Amino acid sequence: MRLNTTTWGSGDRIALLVHGIMADHRTWRQVGPALAERGYRVIAVDLRGHGVSPRAEGPEGYRPSDYADDLVETLPAGAELALGHSLGALALAAAVERLAPRRAVYSDPAWHLPAGEEGYRPEMFTQGKSLTREHIRILNRRWAEVDLDIEVETVKLWDERTAHGLVDVVGRDMWPVRPFVPSLITLADPSFLIPAEKAQMLKERGFELRTVVGAGHTIHRDDFDGFMTALEGWI
Repeated sequence: MRLNTTTWGSGDRIALLVHGIMADHRTWRQVGPALAERGYRVIAVDLRGHGVSPRAEGPEGYRPSDYADDLVETLPAGAELALGHSLGALALAAAVERLAPRRAVYSDPAWHLPAGEEGYRPEMFTQGKSLTREHIRILNRRWAEVDLDIEVETVKLWDERTAHGLVDVVGRDMWPVRPFVPSLITLADPSFLIPAEKAQMLKERGFELRTVVGAGHTIHRDDFDGFMTALEGWI
């Protein structure tokens, strides 16, 4: 599936941005221009079922492997940098060997969806369709006003069947066995997706980890300056 893309900048180096569930390329409204100022041509996708990219025929068309195949179909191989957040990090990790960027950054990646009563349930996300701007503000107190507006719009466009498409991987081990390219993981504080013991495991497997103190799951929206600081030496 060919995805909708948005581009910032015209530099010689290419950076790829992949958003998380319920979002689209607009989540990178600050990151894209900031990378463009550093000499990148930045390409951000709308994943299938998000933004104005095509929709799958049913929930079975929203598997991590589908997202990964779309990235390979849409984006250029050999980019200088590839950056994915949450679901986007899961998709990027599944595509990184084929995309072959020089460096990869995974922001609070969704590499394991826990099972059980306190684990992953699609309803946690599908209920987002009914969230008002004020609900979003309560859940994301550090976001700028413009990000609240963007979230309202992106949730309207989002195909909630994407949440059901992840049910088959709940409880599954999707941790990367190694970084195929030099790889940084940026973590929320605390990260509910990467607990301390898993962070240590990823270090031992060759990933570099940096925590953005006080930031929530969508680090680049919670603390843009902290997020960019965490990328120093990688961009």
